[in-house]
Amino acid sequence: MTGLPLLLLVFCLLPPTAAKRMQTVCVLRNLFRSQGKWHYYRPGDLIIGGNLPLTTLLWMQYVLQSPKISEGAIQASPILQKYQQFLALVFAVTEINKDLVLLPNITIGFRICDNNRIERKISLISLSFLSTRDQMVPGYKCDRQDTLLSVIGGGDPKSSRQMASIFSIYKVPQLGVGYEFPQEYRPVYPSFFRINPSEFPQYVGLVQLLLHFQWNWVGLVTSEDDSGERFISSLVPMLKEKEICLAFTESLKSNNIDFVIKELFFKMLFKAEAIILFGDSTDIAKLLTALDICVNYRKIPLQIVWILTSHWKFTLVGDVFEGVKILHGALQFRDHIGDISQFSHFLLSLHHLIKEGDIFLLNWWEILFDCEIPKPGKVPRKWEKQCTGKENLQSLPDFIFGMTMTGESYNIYNAIYAVAHSLHASYGSEAQPAMLKLGKRISNIQPWQILANLRNVHFNNSAGDEICFSQNGLRTTRYDIINWVVHPNKSLISAKVGQKDPRAAPGQDFTINLDAIIWVTKVPFGRCGKKRCRAGEMRRVPEGEQVCCYQCAPCPEGTISNQTDADHCDLCPEDQYPNKNKDHCIVKRIHFLSYQDTLGYILASLALFLSVITSAILVIFLKHRDTPIVKANNRDLTYILLVSLLLCFLCSFLFIGRPGKLTCLFQQSAFAILFSLAVSSVLAKTVMVVLAFMATKPGNKTRTFLGKPLTNSIILVCPLFQAIICATWLIISPPFPNMDFHSLIGETILECKEGSVSMFYSVLAYLGFLALVSFTVAFLARKLPDSFNETKFITFSMVVFCSVWITFLPTYVSTKGKFMVVVEIFAILASGSGLLACIFATLSY
Repeated sequence: MTGLPLLLLVFCLLPPTAAKRMQTVCVLRNLFRSQGKWHYYRPGDLIIGGNLPLTTLLWMQYVLQSPKISEGAIQASPILQKYQQFLALVFAVTEINKDLVLLPNITIGFRICDNNRIERKISLISLSFLSTRDQMVPGYKCDRQDTLLSVIGGGDPKSSRQMASIFSIYKVPQLGVGYEFPQEYRPVYPSFFRINPSEFPQYVGLVQLLLHFQWNWVGLVTSEDDSGERFISSLVPMLKEKEICLAFTESLKSNNIDFVIKELFFKMLFKAEAIILFGDSTDIAKLLTALDICVNYRKIPLQIVWILTSHWKFTLVGDVFEGVKILHGALQFRDHIGDISQFSHFLLSLHHLIKEGDIFLLNWWEILFDCEIPKPGKVPRKWEKQCTGKENLQSLPDFIFGMTMTGESYNIYNAIYAVAHSLHASYGSEAQPAMLKLGKRISNIQPWQILANLRNVHFNNSAGDEICFSQNGLRTTRYDIINWVVHPNKSLISAKVGQKDPRAAPGQDFTINLDAIIWVTKVPFGRCGKKRCRAGEMRRVPEGEQVCCYQCAPCPEGTISNQTDADHCDLCPEDQYPNKNKDHCIVKRIHFLSYQDTLGYILASLALFLSVITSAILVIFLKHRDTPIVKANNRDLTYILLVSLLLCFLCSFLFIGRPGKLTCLFQQSAFAILFSLAVSSVLAKTVMVVLAFMATKPGNKTRTFLGKPLTNSIILVCPLFQAIICATWLIISPPFPNMDFHSLIGETILECKEGSVSMFYSVLAYLGFLALVSFTVAFLARKLPDSFNETKFITFSMVVFCSVWITFLPTYVSTKGKFMVVVEIFAILASGSGLLACIFATLSY
C-alpha cells in the first residue's frame, strides 16, 4: 500500500506503450514489496522515527528506455556514507537507554526507513509514522504501542520542508537539515527544528577565508535551484562589500555535460584560480566527473582551488566517481564535529549484529567488504568471497567509511539527545509529575508536549560541546574548515585546518593553519591584477573595469600608504612627514634658532660683544662725566641712550633658544619699548641741539624751553605711548608659542606667533615714526655751525636705523622659521650699532 502512489507517479512518467507501462509497474511493485529489509525497527516505550536516504535506485534511466525490463535491472544500492547517520541514531538511542539519570525507567525505540531519495516516498514514510505500524491510516492508531515521540529526517532543506508540511499538522517534533525560517514562517512549520548550523556564519567565514588569502577574483558555480539562488543572493552582497569580485557566475544545469566541457572548463582554466562551488552531492559529482573527462581529453591540468560549502557531502555510490582527483587541495566548510570517542567502539561491535543476522545491516556489510554473507539454504558460489563477520571496519579507507562521526552524523546524535533532554524536562516538571511513570501511563504522552522544552533545551554532550536550541533549532553555530587531499589510489582524505566559531572573541572567530594545508600545486594568486600594489602605492581602477581589476599609482606628495593594495594614500600626522618611499611617516625635526646653531652662536656672540662695547662706553661716560665733552653731549640723555642700547642688545637673547610662553610674551614688547626709548633719546638730543642754536640768536624766546623738563617729557611720553600700544597688544591678542608643521618639509617650526599681526606692525610703525621724526629734525639741523655738528652724526645714525628697518620688513615677511628670527636679531643689532656708532663719532670728534 505504501508503494502505490509512487507506482502511479512512475506510471504517469512512462512512455505511452501500455505493455511497457504494465511491465515496469510490475517490476517496481515487486521491488517495493522487497523493500521491507530497508525498514529497521527496535521496540521501545517511545519511538523516534528516522526518514533517511540510505540507498539509491540505480539504472532507473536504463529501465525506462529498455524494450525489455527485468526485475533485476533495478537495484537499491546502499550509500555507504549515509549509513553512518543511521548508525549515529542507533548509537545515540543505545547510550540514552543505558543512562539511568537522563530517562530512568523509559526505553527509547526507533523505526528507521529508507526513502531512496524519492520525494513521494519521503511523504509516504512520513505518513506511515503517523499510522499504526504496517498500516496507512495517518492520525489513527488502533493500539497503544509505538508512541511516536519525534522524527529525525530531511537530509536537505527541500525534503525537510516536505516532511515539515506533514508533521507540523500533527505537531510532531521534526529535526532535520534546513534553513533558518524567518519569524513569519514559524506558524507554518511550528514543529520543525533545524539541526544543522545557521548558514549566515558560514557565508561570513567564506568571506573571511578569501580575505585571509587576499583573493579578490573568484569564480562562483551554484546549483540551478532555489537553494542556489538563495546562496547567491546572500553571499554576493557580502563579497561586494569587501571588494571581492566574481570572475564568472554559472549555474549547474542538470545533465548538461556539454555546457561544462564547452563553457565552464575554459572559464575555470583562464579566468579564476579559486572557485566557490555550491550544490548538492549529486550535482557536484556530475560536474567533477565531466571536468575529469575534459581534463583527460585535452591533457590540460586544472590548477583550481575549490572552496566548498557544507551542503556538499562526499557520498560513494557503488565506486569512487572519476572526478575525485579534481578535488585535490580543496577547502570546505563542514559542520563542526566533536570527539565522540565511544562511537568508534560502537562501530567495532557491529560484527555481532551481523552474526545475529540483522537484516538491515547485511546488504551494507556485503557491499562494504565486497563479500557475501552465507544464507540458510543457499549454496555459496566458489568465486564469491564469503563474509566471516570478523571483518574490521578500521581497515577500510576513510573515503569509503570513516570511524569518526561526520558532521551530519554528529548533528543527528545531538538531535536525539536534544529530544531526550526535552523529555527529561517534561518528566521532572511539577505540572505533570505522574506522566512518565513506569508501565501503563507512558502511552499517554503526546509529541507536542515536548515542543516547549525542545525550544529551550540546553546541555553539554559527551564531547563537551555546548548544544543550545531555540525556536528555530540549533542555536550554537560552529564550522570546521577542512582540506581535501587525493592520494594516488584516488582515496579522498580530509584534514581539519581551521574553524569558524562566531562565539569566539572578535579576531579569534576565524582561525586557519596555513602550514597544514596541502595545495593542488601552490597557493593560488586569486587576484585580477597581475601584481599587488606595494606600500607607497595606491589602487587606481581603470574606467569600465571592476574594482578588483586595478592598477597601481604612486602616492601623491605628502601622503603615504603603509599596506599593500591600499585604496588611498593617507596624510601623515602634522608632526610627521613621508619618507622617500612614501611607506611610512618620519617625525619632523623641531626647528628653532638655538645656541648650538652656527647662526645662533654668531648672533649671541655679536650681541654680547656689542653689549660689552656699550657697557664700556657707558663706563667711560660715567668716569668722565664732569668733562666738558660729556657735558656738551647732554650727559643724562647719553646715559639713557647707552642704557637703552645696552638693553636692546641684551634683548636679542630673548629671540635665541627654544621659544616659551614668557619669552614669546616679552620679546617683541621689550624690543619695541627699548628701541622707542633709544630713539626718543636721540630725538631729545636733536631737539636740544636745535633749541640751543636758536637760543643763541638775540631776542629768541626758545631759551625758556631749554632744560630737563622738555627732555624728560620726550623721554617719558614717546616710550610711554609705545608701552600703551604693547600693553593693549598683550591684553587683546598676545604672542604665543606656535608649531608650524607646513612651512618647511621635514621640520616643525617652533616659533613665537605674533598673535595680532596688526598690533605687531603698529608697534613697528610707531617706532618708524619716531625714527622718521628724529631723522627729519636732525636733517634740517645738519648745517648748523661746527659747534653744533652732533646733528650730522644723528642724521647718519637715523639713516642707518631707517635703512635697516625698511629692509627688515620685506626680508622678515619672506623668510620662515629660525631665519625670520635671525633677520629680526640682525636688524636689532645693526640698528643699535648705528646709534652706538653715533656716540663713538661724537666722542672722537
